[in-house]
Amino acid sequence: MLKNLFVVLFLIFATNSIAQKPNSREKDSIKNVQDSIKKADLIKNIGNGFMPFNYFKADLRYLVKFNQYEGFRTGLGGITNDRFSERFRINTYLVYGFKDKAFKYRIGGGFRVDEPSNTWINLSYTDDLSETGSSNFLTDKRFFTFFEPRLLNIDLFHKHITKAIAIEHRLSNHLLSETQFALSKIDPTYEYNFVLDDRTYHTFDLSTAKISLQWSPFSTFDIVKDRVETVVDGYPKFTLQLTQGVKSVFGSDFNFSKIDFRTIQQFNHKNDAITKITLVAGIAGGETPLTHLYHAYPNNITKETILQRFSVAGLNSFETMYFNEFFSDKFSTLQLKHYLKPFKISERFKPQLVFISRYAVGNMRSIDRHQGINFGTIEKLYSESGFEINKLLFGFGLSFAYRYGGYHLPKLEDNIAFKFTFNISL
Repeated sequence: MLKNLFVVLFLIFATNSIAQKPNSREKDSIKNVQDSIKKADLIKNIGNGFMPFNYFKADLRYLVKFNQYEGFRTGLGGITNDRFSERFRINTYLVYGFKDKAFKYRIGGGFRVDEPSNTWINLSYTDDLSETGSSNFLTDKRFFTFFEPRLLNIDLFHKHITKAIAIEHRLSNHLLSETQFALSKIDPTYEYNFVLDDRTYHTFDLSTAKISLQWSPFSTFDIVKDRVETVVDGYPKFTLQLTQGVKSVFGSDFNFSKIDFRTIQQFNHKNDAITKITLVAGIAGGETPLTHLYHAYPNNITKETILQRFSVAGLNSFETMYFNEFFSDKFSTLQLKHYLKPFKISERFKPQLVFISRYAVGNMRSIDRHQGINFGTIEKLYSESGFEINKLLFGFGLSFAYRYGGYHLPKLEDNIAFKFTFNISL
Protein backbone atom coordinates (compact mmCIF):
# COMPACT_ATOMS: atom_id res chain seq x y z
CA MET A 1 0.00 0.00 0.00
CA LEU A 2 2.80 2.38 0.98
CA LYS A 3 4.70 1.42 -2.16
CA ASN A 4 1.69 2.19 -4.33
CA LEU A 5 1.16 5.50 -2.55
CA PHE A 6 4.83 6.38 -3.03
CA VAL A 7 4.63 5.56 -6.74
CA VAL A 8 1.50 7.71 -7.17
CA LEU A 9 3.10 10.63 -5.33
CA PHE A 10 6.26 10.26 -7.37
CA LEU A 11 4.29 10.26 -10.64
CA ILE A 12 2.30 13.32 -9.58
CA PHE A 13 5.51 15.15 -8.63
CA ALA A 14 7.27 14.14 -11.83
CA THR A 15 4.29 15.04 -14.01
CA ASN A 16 3.94 18.38 -12.28
CA SER A 17 7.66 19.12 -12.69
CA ILE A 18 7.57 18.25 -16.40
CA ALA A 19 4.45 20.34 -16.87
CA GLN A 20 6.12 23.33 -15.22
CA LYS A 21 9.12 23.36 -17.56
CA PRO A 22 7.20 24.36 -20.67
CA ASN A 23 5.47 27.11 -18.67
CA SER A 24 8.82 28.43 -17.52
CA ARG A 25 10.15 28.27 -21.06
CA GLU A 26 6.97 29.89 -22.33
CA LYS A 27 7.35 32.73 -19.83
CA ASP A 28 10.98 33.19 -20.83
CA SER A 29 9.95 33.21 -24.48
CA ILE A 30 7.24 35.81 -23.84
CA LYS A 31 9.72 37.94 -21.88
CA ASN A 32 12.26 37.73 -24.71
CA VAL A 33 9.62 38.75 -27.24
CA GLN A 34 8.56 41.68 -25.05
CA ASP A 35 12.20 42.77 -24.65
CA SER A 36 12.71 42.56 -28.41
CA ILE A 37 9.60 44.66 -29.02
CA LYS A 38 10.83 47.27 -26.51
CA LYS A 39 14.27 47.39 -28.16
CA ALA A 40 12.75 47.66 -31.63
CA ASP A 41 10.45 50.45 -30.42
CA LEU A 42 13.40 52.28 -28.83
CA ILE A 43 15.47 52.02 -32.03
CA LYS A 44 12.51 53.20 -34.10
CA ASN A 45 12.03 56.22 -31.82
CA ILE A 46 15.72 57.14 -31.93
CA GLY A 47 15.71 56.70 -35.69
CA ASN A 48 12.86 59.24 -35.82
CA GLY A 49 14.77 61.61 -33.57
CA PHE A 50 13.13 60.88 -30.20
CA MET A 51 14.26 59.46 -26.87
CA PRO A 52 11.15 58.05 -25.14
CA PHE A 53 10.42 58.57 -21.44
CA ASN A 54 7.34 57.87 -19.31
CA TYR A 55 5.09 60.73 -20.39
CA PHE A 56 7.03 62.46 -23.17
CA LYS A 57 9.58 61.95 -25.90
CA ALA A 58 12.71 64.12 -25.86
CA ASP A 59 13.41 65.63 -29.28
CA LEU A 60 17.01 64.90 -30.33
CA ARG A 61 16.96 67.65 -32.98
CA TYR A 62 17.51 70.32 -30.35
CA LEU A 63 20.51 68.83 -28.51
CA VAL A 64 23.38 70.17 -30.66
CA LYS A 65 23.51 72.05 -33.98
CA PHE A 66 25.88 74.47 -35.63
CA ASN A 67 25.53 77.25 -38.20
CA GLN A 68 27.43 80.36 -39.22
CA TYR A 69 25.08 82.82 -37.47
CA GLU A 70 24.46 81.12 -34.10
CA GLY A 71 27.64 79.08 -33.86
CA PHE A 72 26.81 76.16 -31.60
CA ARG A 73 23.10 75.92 -30.86
CA THR A 74 22.00 73.65 -28.05
CA GLY A 75 18.88 73.08 -26.00
CA LEU A 76 16.05 70.76 -25.05
CA GLY A 77 12.67 69.98 -26.56
CA GLY A 78 10.05 67.30 -26.62
CA ILE A 79 6.47 66.21 -27.11
CA THR A 80 4.12 64.41 -24.75
CA ASN A 81 3.04 60.86 -25.61
CA ASP A 82 -0.15 58.80 -25.30
CA ARG A 83 0.59 57.92 -21.66
CA PHE A 84 0.28 61.62 -20.88
CA SER A 85 -2.92 61.90 -22.94
CA GLU A 86 -4.39 60.44 -26.11
CA ARG A 87 -6.39 63.61 -26.74
CA PHE A 88 -3.98 66.39 -25.78
CA ARG A 89 -0.29 66.98 -26.46
CA ILE A 90 2.35 69.58 -25.63
CA ASN A 91 5.18 70.25 -28.07
CA THR A 92 7.86 72.75 -27.05
CA TYR A 93 11.59 73.53 -27.10
CA LEU A 94 14.16 76.00 -25.75
CA VAL A 95 17.59 76.51 -27.36
CA TYR A 96 20.52 78.90 -27.02
CA GLY A 97 22.97 80.17 -29.67
CA PHE A 98 26.46 80.79 -28.31
CA LYS A 99 27.58 83.11 -31.12
CA ASP A 100 24.53 85.40 -31.28
CA LYS A 101 23.98 84.94 -27.51
CA ALA A 102 20.22 84.58 -27.82
CA PHE A 103 17.54 82.15 -26.68
CA LYS A 104 14.98 80.77 -29.15
CA TYR A 105 11.89 78.82 -28.22
CA ARG A 106 8.50 77.47 -29.16
CA ILE A 107 5.50 76.87 -26.95
CA GLY A 108 2.90 74.68 -28.60
CA GLY A 109 0.20 72.13 -28.08
CA GLY A 110 -2.76 70.48 -29.69
CA PHE A 111 -5.92 68.49 -29.12
CA ARG A 112 -7.44 65.72 -31.21
CA VAL A 113 -11.00 66.31 -32.36
CA ASP A 114 -11.50 63.10 -34.37
CA GLU A 115 -9.57 59.85 -33.91
CA PRO A 116 -10.52 57.89 -37.10
CA SER A 117 -9.29 60.73 -39.36
CA ASN A 118 -6.47 61.66 -36.92
CA THR A 119 -7.64 65.28 -36.92
CA TRP A 120 -5.71 67.61 -34.61
CA ILE A 121 -5.96 71.33 -33.93
CA ASN A 122 -2.55 72.75 -33.03
CA LEU A 123 -1.57 76.11 -31.52
CA SER A 124 1.97 77.48 -31.32
CA TYR A 125 4.04 80.54 -30.48
CA THR A 126 7.56 80.52 -31.96
CA ASP A 127 10.47 82.93 -31.52
CA ASP A 128 13.32 81.57 -33.66
CA LEU A 129 15.34 81.84 -36.88
CA SER A 130 14.49 80.63 -40.38
CA GLU A 131 16.75 80.29 -43.41
CA THR A 132 16.01 82.92 -46.04
CA GLY A 133 14.79 81.34 -49.28
CA SER A 134 13.81 78.01 -47.71
CA SER A 135 10.39 76.54 -48.37
CA ASN A 136 8.99 73.66 -46.30
CA PHE A 137 5.85 71.59 -46.76
CA LEU A 138 3.52 71.42 -43.75
CA THR A 139 2.64 67.79 -44.42
CA ASP A 140 6.20 66.53 -44.57
CA LYS A 141 6.74 63.67 -42.22
CA ARG A 142 9.07 64.52 -39.40
CA PHE A 143 12.51 63.93 -40.87
CA PHE A 144 15.52 63.40 -38.65
CA THR A 145 19.25 63.02 -39.27
CA PHE A 146 21.94 62.93 -36.61
CA PHE A 147 23.16 66.22 -38.02
CA GLU A 148 22.02 68.38 -40.91
CA PRO A 149 24.92 68.93 -43.34
CA ARG A 150 23.65 72.12 -45.04
CA LEU A 151 23.03 73.78 -41.69
CA LEU A 152 26.76 73.96 -40.93
CA ASN A 153 27.40 76.61 -43.60
CA ILE A 154 24.17 78.67 -43.67
CA ASP A 155 24.63 82.31 -42.71
CA LEU A 156 21.50 83.99 -44.15
CA PHE A 157 18.73 83.84 -41.55
CA HIS A 158 15.79 86.01 -40.61
CA LYS A 159 14.31 86.22 -37.14
CA HIS A 160 10.61 85.57 -36.83
CA ILE A 161 8.01 85.64 -34.09
CA THR A 162 5.11 83.52 -35.33
CA LYS A 163 1.72 82.77 -33.80
CA ALA A 164 -0.04 79.95 -35.65
CA ILE A 165 -3.12 77.75 -35.59
CA ALA A 166 -3.16 74.61 -37.74
CA ILE A 167 -5.47 71.71 -38.50
CA GLU A 168 -4.04 68.27 -39.37
CA HIS A 169 -6.50 65.98 -41.14
CA ARG A 170 -6.19 62.65 -42.93
CA LEU A 171 -8.66 62.79 -45.82
CA SER A 172 -7.87 59.14 -46.59
CA ASN A 173 -5.02 56.72 -45.99
CA HIS A 174 -3.41 58.01 -49.19
CA LEU A 175 -4.15 61.73 -48.77
CA LEU A 176 -2.96 63.87 -45.85
CA SER A 177 -3.73 67.54 -45.37
CA GLU A 178 -2.72 70.38 -43.11
CA THR A 179 -4.10 73.91 -43.04
CA GLN A 180 -2.42 76.77 -41.18
CA PHE A 181 -3.08 80.43 -40.45
CA ALA A 182 -0.10 82.36 -39.09
CA LEU A 183 0.89 85.87 -38.02
CA SER A 184 4.62 86.62 -38.27
CA LYS A 185 6.96 89.49 -37.45
CA ILE A 186 10.01 89.21 -39.74
CA ASP A 187 13.42 90.76 -39.00
CA PRO A 188 16.31 89.83 -41.36
CA THR A 189 19.67 89.41 -39.60
CA TYR A 190 21.51 90.81 -42.66
CA GLU A 191 21.49 94.07 -44.62
CA TYR A 192 18.29 93.90 -46.64
CA ASN A 193 15.54 96.30 -47.65
CA PHE A 194 12.36 95.49 -49.57
CA VAL A 195 11.29 98.49 -51.64
CA LEU A 196 7.61 98.75 -52.53
CA ASP A 197 5.60 101.80 -53.66
CA ASP A 198 8.35 104.24 -52.66
CA ARG A 199 8.48 102.75 -49.16
CA THR A 200 11.40 100.77 -47.75
CA TYR A 201 10.88 97.81 -45.39
CA HIS A 202 13.63 96.20 -43.35
CA THR A 203 11.25 94.56 -40.88
CA PHE A 204 7.67 93.67 -41.74
CA ASP A 205 4.55 91.81 -40.62
CA LEU A 206 2.94 88.96 -42.55
CA SER A 207 -0.43 87.23 -42.26
CA THR A 208 -0.42 83.97 -44.22
CA ALA A 209 -2.83 81.13 -44.89
CA LYS A 210 -1.48 77.79 -46.09
CA ILE A 211 -2.96 74.50 -47.21
CA SER A 212 -0.75 71.50 -47.90
CA LEU A 213 -1.71 68.15 -49.44
CA GLN A 214 0.40 64.99 -49.59
CA TRP A 215 -0.83 62.20 -51.86
CA SER A 216 0.73 58.73 -51.79
CA PRO A 217 -1.52 56.74 -54.17
CA PHE A 218 0.69 53.64 -54.35
CA SER A 219 1.58 53.20 -50.67
CA THR A 220 -0.10 50.45 -48.67
CA PHE A 221 -1.26 50.84 -45.07
CA ASP A 222 -2.30 48.72 -42.11
CA ILE A 223 -3.90 49.30 -38.71
CA VAL A 224 -1.27 48.94 -35.97
CA LYS A 225 -2.40 49.58 -32.38
CA ASP A 226 -5.52 51.34 -33.67
CA ARG A 227 -3.43 53.63 -35.88
CA VAL A 228 -2.79 53.74 -39.59
CA GLU A 229 0.86 53.01 -40.41
CA THR A 230 2.66 52.72 -43.73
CA VAL A 231 3.50 49.11 -44.61
CA VAL A 232 4.89 49.66 -48.11
CA ASP A 233 6.21 53.06 -49.19
CA GLY A 234 4.91 53.30 -52.75
CA TYR A 235 5.95 55.70 -55.49
CA PRO A 236 5.43 58.19 -56.98
CA LYS A 237 4.45 60.60 -54.20
CA PHE A 238 3.05 64.09 -54.72
CA THR A 239 2.98 67.14 -52.45
CA LEU A 240 1.23 70.45 -53.18
CA GLN A 241 1.16 73.56 -51.01
CA LEU A 242 -0.67 76.86 -51.52
CA THR A 243 0.27 80.00 -49.57
CA GLN A 244 -1.59 83.29 -49.52
CA GLY A 245 -0.26 86.43 -47.83
CA VAL A 246 -3.02 88.93 -47.09
CA LYS A 247 -2.33 92.64 -46.67
CA SER A 248 -3.98 94.68 -43.87
CA VAL A 249 -5.20 91.57 -42.02
CA PHE A 250 -3.84 91.89 -38.44
CA GLY A 251 -1.40 94.53 -39.70
CA SER A 252 0.11 92.51 -42.54
CA ASP A 253 2.20 94.57 -44.98
CA PHE A 254 2.06 92.55 -48.24
CA ASN A 255 -0.20 90.65 -50.62
CA PHE A 256 1.45 87.64 -52.25
CA SER A 257 0.75 84.08 -53.38
CA LYS A 258 2.92 80.97 -53.59
CA ILE A 259 2.49 77.52 -55.12
CA ASP A 260 4.96 74.77 -54.20
CA PHE A 261 5.03 71.30 -55.72
CA ARG A 262 7.16 68.19 -55.27
CA THR A 263 7.04 64.68 -56.68
CA ILE A 264 9.32 61.76 -55.83
CA GLN A 265 9.64 58.62 -57.94
CA GLN A 266 11.71 55.58 -57.06
CA PHE A 267 12.50 52.48 -59.12
CA ASN A 268 13.73 49.36 -57.34
CA HIS A 269 15.66 47.18 -59.80
CA LYS A 270 16.03 43.40 -59.68
CA ASN A 271 19.78 43.66 -59.05
CA ASP A 272 19.08 45.65 -55.82
CA ALA A 273 20.00 48.93 -57.49
CA ILE A 274 17.70 51.93 -56.90
CA THR A 275 16.95 54.94 -59.08
CA LYS A 276 15.40 57.98 -57.39
CA ILE A 277 14.01 61.05 -59.17
CA THR A 278 12.95 64.21 -57.31
CA LEU A 279 11.24 67.16 -58.99
CA VAL A 280 10.59 70.35 -57.01
CA ALA A 281 9.00 73.54 -58.34
CA GLY A 282 7.75 76.79 -56.87
CA ILE A 283 6.31 80.09 -58.00
CA ALA A 284 5.69 83.26 -55.98
CA GLY A 285 3.69 86.23 -57.21
CA GLY A 286 2.75 89.62 -55.83
CA GLU A 287 4.63 91.52 -53.13
CA THR A 288 6.92 88.73 -51.93
CA PRO A 289 10.01 89.70 -49.88
CA LEU A 290 13.30 87.80 -50.32
CA THR A 291 12.77 85.95 -47.04
CA HIS A 292 9.87 84.07 -48.65
CA LEU A 293 11.31 83.53 -52.14
CA TYR A 294 13.41 80.53 -53.25
CA HIS A 295 17.01 79.46 -53.32
CA ALA A 296 17.90 76.18 -55.03
CA TYR A 297 19.34 74.26 -52.02
CA PRO A 298 22.97 75.50 -52.33
CA ASN A 299 25.67 73.86 -50.20
CA ASN A 300 29.02 75.38 -51.17
CA ILE A 301 31.05 77.84 -49.09
CA THR A 302 32.56 80.91 -50.74
CA LYS A 303 36.23 80.07 -50.17
CA GLU A 304 39.32 80.23 -52.37
CA THR A 305 40.39 76.57 -52.72
CA ILE A 306 38.72 73.16 -52.91
CA LEU A 307 40.18 72.11 -49.54
CA GLN A 308 38.90 75.28 -47.86
CA ARG A 309 35.43 74.42 -49.17
CA PHE A 310 35.68 70.83 -47.92
CA SER A 311 32.67 70.14 -45.69
CA VAL A 312 29.76 67.67 -45.56
CA ALA A 313 27.51 67.01 -48.56
CA GLY A 314 23.76 67.41 -48.09
CA LEU A 315 21.09 64.87 -48.93
CA ASN A 316 19.34 66.85 -51.68
CA SER A 317 21.49 69.97 -52.15
CA PHE A 318 23.54 71.42 -55.00
CA GLU A 319 27.10 70.84 -53.82
CA THR A 320 28.79 73.21 -56.31
CA MET A 321 26.27 76.06 -55.91
CA TYR A 322 27.51 78.76 -53.54
CA PHE A 323 25.35 80.01 -50.68
CA ASN A 324 23.36 83.13 -51.56
CA GLU A 325 24.50 82.89 -55.21
CA PHE A 326 20.98 82.64 -56.70
CA PHE A 327 17.42 83.53 -55.68
CA SER A 328 14.21 83.14 -57.70
CA ASP A 329 10.52 83.92 -57.54
CA LYS A 330 9.90 80.90 -59.75
CA PHE A 331 12.17 77.89 -60.00
CA SER A 332 12.38 74.18 -60.65
CA THR A 333 14.96 71.56 -59.71
CA LEU A 334 15.43 67.99 -60.92
CA GLN A 335 17.63 65.50 -59.09
CA LEU A 336 18.55 62.05 -60.36
CA LYS A 337 20.24 59.49 -58.13
CA HIS A 338 21.20 55.94 -59.07
CA TYR A 339 22.28 53.72 -56.16
CA LEU A 340 24.27 50.64 -57.12
CA LYS A 341 23.95 47.47 -55.06
CA PRO A 342 26.21 47.81 -51.99
CA PHE A 343 29.60 46.14 -52.33
CA LYS A 344 29.62 43.36 -49.72
CA ILE A 345 33.27 43.34 -48.71
CA SER A 346 32.37 41.96 -45.27
CA GLU A 347 29.28 41.73 -43.05
CA ARG A 348 29.98 45.18 -41.59
CA PHE A 349 31.75 46.85 -44.51
CA LYS A 350 29.31 47.47 -47.37
CA PRO A 351 30.17 50.70 -49.21
CA GLN A 352 27.73 51.93 -51.85
CA LEU A 353 28.37 53.91 -55.04
CA VAL A 354 25.76 56.52 -56.06
CA PHE A 355 25.73 58.45 -59.36
CA ILE A 356 24.10 61.89 -59.14
CA SER A 357 22.94 64.58 -61.58
CA ARG A 358 21.18 67.80 -60.58
CA TYR A 359 19.59 70.57 -62.63
CA ALA A 360 17.98 73.90 -61.71
CA VAL A 361 16.32 76.75 -63.59
CA GLY A 362 14.58 79.90 -62.37
CA ASN A 363 13.94 83.59 -62.77
CA MET A 364 12.93 86.71 -60.86
CA ARG A 365 10.77 89.67 -61.75
CA SER A 366 11.22 93.06 -60.07
CA ILE A 367 14.71 92.17 -58.87
CA ASP A 368 15.29 95.86 -58.06
CA ARG A 369 12.83 95.57 -55.14
CA HIS A 370 15.46 93.62 -53.19
CA GLN A 371 18.24 95.92 -52.01
CA GLY A 372 21.29 95.47 -49.79
CA ILE A 373 22.16 91.96 -50.97
CA ASN A 374 23.78 90.84 -54.23
CA PHE A 375 22.61 87.68 -55.98
CA GLY A 376 22.04 86.26 -59.44
CA THR A 377 19.24 84.38 -61.16
CA ILE A 378 19.28 81.06 -63.01
CA GLU A 379 17.48 81.68 -66.33
CA LYS A 380 19.93 79.29 -67.98
CA LEU A 381 20.07 75.66 -66.92
CA TYR A 382 22.29 75.09 -63.89
CA SER A 383 23.92 71.64 -64.07
CA GLU A 384 26.12 69.53 -61.83
CA SER A 385 26.97 65.82 -61.82
CA GLY A 386 29.09 63.57 -59.69
CA PHE A 387 29.13 60.55 -57.43
CA GLU A 388 29.19 59.48 -53.80
CA ILE A 389 30.87 56.51 -52.14
CA ASN A 390 28.86 56.10 -48.95
CA LYS A 391 29.40 54.18 -45.71
CA LEU A 392 33.16 53.78 -45.97
CA LEU A 393 33.75 54.20 -42.23
CA PHE A 394 31.22 54.69 -39.40
CA GLY A 395 28.64 56.02 -41.85
CA PHE A 396 31.06 58.47 -43.47
CA GLY A 397 31.88 58.49 -47.16
CA LEU A 398 33.13 60.80 -49.91
CA SER A 399 31.38 62.99 -52.49
CA PHE A 400 32.59 64.56 -55.74
CA ALA A 401 30.56 66.97 -57.90
CA TYR A 402 31.39 69.05 -60.99
CA ARG A 403 29.56 72.17 -62.22
CA TYR A 404 29.10 72.56 -65.97
CA GLY A 405 26.80 74.11 -68.57
CA GLY A 406 25.40 77.64 -68.48
CA TYR A 407 26.94 78.54 -65.10
CA HIS A 408 30.36 76.92 -65.51
CA LEU A 409 32.94 79.23 -63.86
CA PRO A 410 36.17 80.40 -65.57
CA LYS A 411 38.45 78.94 -62.89
CA LEU A 412 38.36 75.14 -63.06
CA GLU A 413 38.64 74.41 -59.34
CA ASP A 414 35.71 76.75 -58.57
CA ASN A 415 33.46 74.23 -60.38
CA ILE A 416 34.55 71.29 -58.20
CA ALA A 417 33.12 70.22 -54.84
CA PHE A 418 34.83 67.45 -52.86
CA LYS A 419 33.19 66.61 -49.51
CA PHE A 420 32.35 64.08 -46.85
CA THR A 421 29.02 62.26 -46.86
CA PHE A 422 27.29 60.88 -43.79
CA ASN A 423 24.66 58.15 -43.98
CA ILE A 424 23.48 56.06 -41.08
CA SER A 425 20.23 54.21 -40.46
CA LEU A 426 18.85 52.45 -37.38
